[in-house]
Amino acid sequence: MLKLARVTSRDVLFDLGSGDGRIAIAAASAHGARAVGIELDADLVRRSVEAARQQRVDDLVTFLHGDLFSCDLRDATVAIVYLLPSLNRQLRPKLLRELRPGARVISHAFDMDGWAPDARVDVDGRPLFRWTVPGQGTRLVKPASL
Repeated sequence: MLKLARVTSRDVLFDLGSGDGRIAIAAASAHGARAVGIELDADLVRRSVEAARQQRVDDLVTFLHGDLFSCDLRDATVAIVYLLPSLNRQLRPKLLRELRPGARVISHAFDMDGWAPDARVDVDGRPLFRWTVPGQGTRLVKPASL
């Protein structure tokens, strides 16, 4: 996912539904990126904070206990999601509204229903998708031919 996102040390990666924190920690340890994990499960947040401390990237990684639909995404240059299709559909308007043009969105396994990805790769038989947030006024899907 990080390779597909082309993560660098200039990025601020938001992992929406960060689980055990491994993606945010990897972005910091392997690429020097700042990362924020948003997770509803307080126990997973505690474990993620401890894992970041143990890997000595706690200066680059922050884990927040909260709802990904309530968090402010404006600082993100990369957003990572591994959510069910219905959640991706609900999240898409927020991503397009809050992320700046050029920000990358990466999804594991599920697309964004109507937003054509820039890239798709298969890893171990599972698809990964990448989208780039377009500039204002850009259409996400081409209109049907007349």
